[in-house]
Amino acid sequence: MGGGCFAVNNIELQLRITGSSVVGDCYQYDDVNHYVKKSIIGTYDASRKKLTLHENVVTTFHIPQTCSICIKNFELSYSKSGKIETLSGGWDGKILGTNADCSTGPITLSRIKESAFKEVPEIIVDTGSIRLDFYDNAQIDGDSITVLVDKNVVISHQRLSAKPITTYVTIDLTHNFHEVEMVAENLGSIPPNTAMLIITTKEKKYQLFLESTESKSAMVRFVYDKK
Repeated sequence: MGGGCFAVNNIELQLRITGSSVVGDCYQYDDVNHYVKKSIIGTYDASRKKLTLHENVVTTFHIPQTCSICIKNFELSYSKSGKIETLSGGWDGKILGTNADCSTGPITLSRIKESAFKEVPEIIVDTGSIRLDFYDNAQIDGDSITVLVDKNVVISHQRLSAKPITTYVTIDLTHNFHEVEMVAENLGSIPPNTAMLIITTKEKKYQLFLESTESKSAMVRFVYDKK
């Protein structure tokens, strides 16, 4: 999709259809680190294989401050040729918080096997303070990590063990999501660098297993929702 926030605007729709009702999420992105995520609702006409979709709430975003967010509407038709499944049609929209039109035009989407965002989990949190405890996963083998929150180093060159490396993330309620990145400083004696992360919020605990290498870090994103 041309125009918009990025030089190239990729669109990924994740849809769940029940009868004629459609709900899901829409990602507009340059890559998995620069994107806008919105909830999406709509209807499906099975007899005509037509989808009418409307972007709703902006749930997460990571974009330059100069960008404007477009809340889009889609009119799409489903088709299948051999193993290729597509949605094609048109779209329009309004700039978030205004009555100004976004650019408009045709669009064709092809079904993919895996989401581009599959490897970046998002956790909804209900509090302004989150505790993160990093442990070595399974056998302690000398793994060392650096941890960044929103690209700022909060843990530097710390060795993982059975005792936690602890840091806290404070949610700025005017910026409702934050990104935590774990960078492998070495691979230990048993590659890759693996860690168990215990996340403690006001009312819940989560457990994640993170894996990073010298060329690929591990990420998790936290989204604040007081509901």
